[in-house]
Amino acid sequence: MSDAARAHGGPADPDVPVVQPARRVGRFGRGKEKSAVFRAVAAVGAPLFDRLAVIEVRGAEKLPNEGAFVLAPNHCTNIDPVVVARLLWTLGRVPRFLAKASLFRVPVFGSLMRAMGHVPVERGGPTHASDPLAAGRALATSGGGVIIYPEGTLTRDPDLWPMKGKSGAVRLAIEAGVPLVPMAHWGSQQVMGRYSSKLSLFPRKRILAAIGDPVDLSPWRGRPLDQAAYAEATALVMRRVTELLAELRDESPPAEPWDPHAKDQKETGRFE
Repeated sequence: MSDAARAHGGPADPDVPVVQPARRVGRFGRGKEKSAVFRAVAAVGAPLFDRLAVIEVRGAEKLPNEGAFVLAPNHCTNIDPVVVARLLWTLGRVPRFLAKASLFRVPVFGSLMRAMGHVPVERGGPTHASDPLAAGRALATSGGGVIIYPEGTLTRDPDLWPMKGKSGAVRLAIEAGVPLVPMAHWGSQQVMGRYSSKLSLFPRKRILAAIGDPVDLSPWRGRPLDQAAYAEATALVMRRVTELLAELRDESPPAEPWDPHAKDQKETGRFE
């Protein structure tokens, strides 16, 4: 099957190698920071996910083995957080997200999210109790990893390329003084289509992932920054994420990232 077909959610043959060399993400992982709550969730969730898809990752050694970091992945479907969490868990790190506050209001699920240390973020504003970046800084400075989708929501690009980003990931990495690691993955749209809630159970899918070198944010560290500076640093992060995705797709990305404002699109909610 061609890459163009994969881009639109076509089926893939999981027995045919697509990107090599790659490390296959298995069923078990180790890590000192893995709590009893996380282990309990993973014991149930990981085997179920592994029936749906196998993840192959290149650049796994670029994810910090210990200490704080911000991970910035692309975002094209609602199952992406599960994919990223499965990947990080197997690589020995605990996946914690800055996530929509509405998820924390879901009975039982919301309590579980809080118990696992995820950080609630209200759309267009702070959390109920605190500034989300302050909560993220506390998590980062304690030595944990924080996952922030720099696009802020599912990409609006019709071909699922990363769109113009927001500055949250950059702000947190700079203010907390931790590395910002770009990541891309491709194939989650075969498991669950964009804005869909239905899983494609068969055949088992292949998801390709790539972790990049930490983005050099030294030009922006240690000095006062304005909105233009944050936008410049964010654009650099999005270029790195897009480059990783282009390698996975073996395609050329658009010359300019999709800009919802320029297309008169709302930044939240469905648009299809």
